[in-house]
Amino acid sequence: MKYKKILIATRNKGKFPEIVEKLKGLPFEFLNLNDIKDLPANYEVEEPAITFEGNAIIKAMVLGNKTGILTLADDSGLEVEVLGGRPGVYSVRYAAGTDADRRVKLLNELKNVEDENRGAQFRCVIAIYDPKTEKLRTCEGIYKGKIIKEEKGQNGFGYDPIFYNEELKKTNAEMTLDEKNSVSHRGKSLEKAREILKNDFL
Repeated sequence: MKYKKILIATRNKGKFPEIVEKLKGLPFEFLNLNDIKDLPANYEVEEPAITFEGNAIIKAMVLGNKTGILTLADDSGLEVEVLGGRPGVYSVRYAAGTDADRRVKLLNELKNVEDENRGAQFRCVIAIYDPKTEKLRTCEGIYKGKIIKEEKGQNGFGYDPIFYNEELKKTNAEMTLDEKNSVSHRGKSLEKAREILKNDFL
């Protein structure tokens, strides 16, 4: 059986295995941006849109057209209620530096906010684009929780150590990959993406 290539539009070492885990069993050869030798190592697609959907579509179409490969791109971020939905689409650009710097900035912004007002959600939009047919599909997943006051756990990436799941009574960074995939925004949107890939792209 010949496997069709699909480009997962990320270089993130945490995100790629999470995505592949959710899509495994589909007849695809999974590539990430590091596997595309024609792309410069620091190549990034500009994400000028003001919505997650807009950025996911731009990323999927630009990379799909550039590589000629079926491309799955996501844009996701953290929306904090008391901050009016910030950092939102700017989650990765919320503070200069590392994931840890962004967590510190967020915890500082929320330092005087009571527990009951620390509600937040992750939102993920996935876009799938086939440059050969110009077919484009999108789907979305939302995952609710709250921001705790100090970091807990060593797993995951991004805001995982401060995002608390009240059902499982632990942060994303304290979860196994299976646990996180079963509840996360990306996990939920990937379940929908899996069906879309099966029905529309195979």
